[in-house]
Amino acid sequence: MATVTTIKFSSGFLPTQPVVGSRSCFFKTSSLPILKRSFVAKVRASSTAFVETKPSEPIVVENEVNTNKTILACPICYEPVMWIGDSYLSVGSIPRSSLQCNNCKKTYSGKETHFDLTAASGAKGYGESMPLATEFFRTPLVSFLYERGWRQNFIWGGFPGPEKEFELMKDYLKPVLGGNIIDASCGSGMFSRLFAKSGLFSLVVALDYSENMLQQCFENYVLVRADISRLPFASSSVDALHAGAAIHCWPSPSTAVAEISRVLRPGGVFVASTYILDGPFNFIPFVRLFRQNIMQISGSYAFLAERELEDLCKACGLVGFTCTRNGRFVMFTAAKPK
Repeated sequence: MATVTTIKFSSGFLPTQPVVGSRSCFFKTSSLPILKRSFVAKVRASSTAFVETKPSEPIVVENEVNTNKTILACPICYEPVMWIGDSYLSVGSIPRSSLQCNNCKKTYSGKETHFDLTAASGAKGYGESMPLATEFFRTPLVSFLYERGWRQNFIWGGFPGPEKEFELMKDYLKPVLGGNIIDASCGSGMFSRLFAKSGLFSLVVALDYSENMLQQCFENYVLVRADISRLPFASSSVDALHAGAAIHCWPSPSTAVAEISRVLRPGGVFVASTYILDGPFNFIPFVRLFRQNIMQISGSYAFLAERELEDLCKACGLVGFTCTRNGRFVMFTAAKPK
């Protein structure tokens, strides 16, 4: 049986000031190490926008990091990729570097702010568009506005705000604290920064399909553009995966959750948030037909009950579904069987 927790948040938990996802929010690039906070953050090329943290020590932001190891995999064959370029990774070295798959011989070149690890990366004469909901968040304007007012409006749907949502998900993530975590559909990096700052994870990985979103969360670490339905990680290599306010925007939630199930190790945890149109919406005639038409037009999905999320997780091989509600907001979790 699934566990459903209904909660009410006081106004003290709601954000009163916009949290701007600009380049100065978390790390600042400098020619000298920066000493701040109470944890260590080391950037290495063995991740996608990851920060390795240790609590109770001064933060040291390194401008050059050894690239001997990488956890990234080819999105076509899922074999590990080899780093080609500078022996040390820095923000400026990304455009001069690339990742190569020794199995299928494909090369993934570094862009201005990130590596492109989509299957169609590098194609010259071929291009494809995604559903409207996906393309909408690829636009420069929406990417710029996301943490400058857009995300703050989620409070009207019951979303308690990033800091409180982070506190909620920490309870779900207790079994995997100290392991690695992927912030999938990271947007402007709002939760990626919180994961890194917490010092609770050995590895924080941020990825998104939108190039413009990745530019908004560009800091002194590496970002990767990737498709949620084709994650560039080996099977059973991930301890936890988070997707905040994202699953309803995925072209195929079942394909994406199946992919998440593939990369999670046994005992690994999936935690996500979305909204549910239940209550008064259940009395709207033909609501399911209306939902189907909206899905066909926009490519987004509207969930009508917690049981739909539970069925989705179960169908994709995840167990132990639990969720927390606050109005339309729902945060849920499920795990890969041990």
